[in-house]
Amino acid sequence: MSVNRYAAMVALAIAAQVLTACAGDRIVDDGAAPSQSPVQAAPTTTARPSNANLVNAFDFYAQSGGDPGYFFTSPSGAWRCAIIPHEQAGCRSAKSTAAIGVKGAPETIADATGTQVPPNALVVGSTGDASFAKVDATAFVRDAGPDQTLQFGQILAAAGFRCNVQDLGISCRSDTSTSGFTFSGDGFTLSYTDLPAAP
Repeated sequence: MSVNRYAAMVALAIAAQVLTACAGDRIVDDGAAPSQSPVQAAPTTTARPSNANLVNAFDFYAQSGGDPGYFFTSPSGAWRCAIIPHEQAGCRSAKSTAAIGVKGAPETIADATGTQVPPNALVVGSTGDASFAKVDATAFVRDAGPDQTLQFGQILAAAGFRCNVQDLGISCRSDTSTSGFTFSGDGFTLSYTDLPAAP
């Protein structure tokens, strides 16, 4: 058998394996309108999150108490959020350091000492689940200058976390654990909500 013929047979065998591996369920669009349902937690998935509309993370980089972070506010200015590299992503009210201001949030949570305190932030660490937390007044606040605004439909991805802003609200997740949260003043889910696919 010639070398060229052998190489051609190997190439065909590899192509057949690739086609078999890529075969799977097909999506069928029957033209029916999607059913409407209330906002619910996104199902757990191994799919990679969207990287559409990524912003330049360097535009959001600043210092807070001498520590680096990526800081942003919501388009309304109601929420201050930050990605603290390889530690956590979180958000709190820009108007109050005492309460989170999210409908349905727990009235109190246990702090590190076990004392019941009102939560004033939503956070997700690099490991573990997202949760409500009590943070100090300087959390998620840059040392100087105004925070950048993360606009609707944009994603900030940096240092092991990603956050986006959409009509549902703000959503952040750990790329390590895939845990996250989605919230607005009207409610929350303790799961990340990816940006909807472009039409």
